[in-house]
Formats: sequence, structure tokens, C-alpha cells
Amino acid sequence: MMLWLGVALLLAGLPALVVDRQLAQYCREHLEPPLLTVLVRTTDWAKGAPWIIGITLLYLGTQAFMTVWGETPNARYASDISLALLASFVVGSIILHAVKLFLGRRRPRDDFEHGLYGFVFFQWHLQHNSFPSGHALTIFCVATWASALLPSFAPLWLGIAAYLGMTRAVLAVHFLSDVVIGSAIGILATRETMRLAFPHLVPFWF
Repeated sequence: MMLWLGVALLLAGLPALVVDRQLAQYCREHLEPPLLTVLVRTTDWAKGAPWIIGITLLYLGTQAFMTVWGETPNARYASDISLALLASFVVGSIILHAVKLFLGRRRPRDDFEHGLYGFVFFQWHLQHNSFPSGHALTIFCVATWASALLPSFAPLWLGIAAYLGMTRAVLAVHFLSDVVIGSAIGILATRETMRLAFPHLVPFWF
């Protein structure tokens, strides 16, 4: 299921390129309070640093616990799930930043302020770093990981991730295709990482 969802989002990113510029301009011109206020207050829930810090602390805490008091099933499980998400972040981030370096897409603000739009290929720096969205990658890594651990709530996790990812496009911080492709990378990187390195954590349908 997660494989097909990730592939579907990858494919959806291509037609999104056609409407990116017009959609960003529309959102910029029409987004007003109270919706604007809600989006601004929630969009950074998908930011990578807090998730990375939190899951790293969980991993280090479980390691310390097992060092002092010995391994228990719950401690081992907490260690495994935290390491699985950390590994997924690493794999997803490597892919994300490789794409950013190769394709070098300008942010919507460059179009709004200077009329500069599009990709700046093979520049090998992160000045033009719109594509794909790191926020979308992060939150879909989390949602895919959570869907493996609590599969009954998978629609909820993915729905929350979809909302937080879309805040980036609606706020015109990213283009729509940035978000869609970032989401796809998050799903696929997490799925493959967990299936290969942590198969005991994933359900059969994953």
C-alpha cells in the first residue's frame, strides 16, 4: 500500500509542475486570516529539527536505560522504533538534498519579488532549495513510520501529514510539486528503510 501511495505521489508531481506558478500566485493573493493565521501557526509542526531531536533523545534514553537496568522488551522496542525513524530521516534527507543540489529550484518568493522562476540545474549549492520540500519529507517520514507502528490509525497519520505538507504550498513557501515530491520521497524512503532494516516493525501490507 505505502509503495503504491509513494509512486502515485511521484507521478502526481509531474502534472503539478504545470500549475505550480499559477497556484502559488493565487494563494499569495487570496490567503487571508483566519486561515492564514492557522496555517502559519501549524506549518512548522512538520519542521525536521524538533522531530530529529525528539527521536534522538528517545533513542539515547533507551540506550542509557538498557545500559543501567538491562534490556527489557519495552526498552528494546523503543530503541528499535526510534532508530527506525532516525534511519528513515537519514535516507530521506540524503535523497532530498541530492535532488536539491542537482535541480536547484528557485523558491516562490524569487518569482514574487524578482520574476525569477524555474530550475537552476547543476549549480551544486543549496541557494535554490525549493524542490523537494523538506517539511513534506519530514512529516511523511513520520506518518509512514507511525502507520507501520499503529496501522489502524494510518489514515489519521497520513491525513495530518497531508495537511501539514499542503500548508507549505498554500502559504506559497513551496510550490505544489515541491510538496508532492517531498511527500513521495518521505513515504518511499521510510518504507524501504523499515522493510530492509527493521522488518519486524512493519505489517504485511506495508
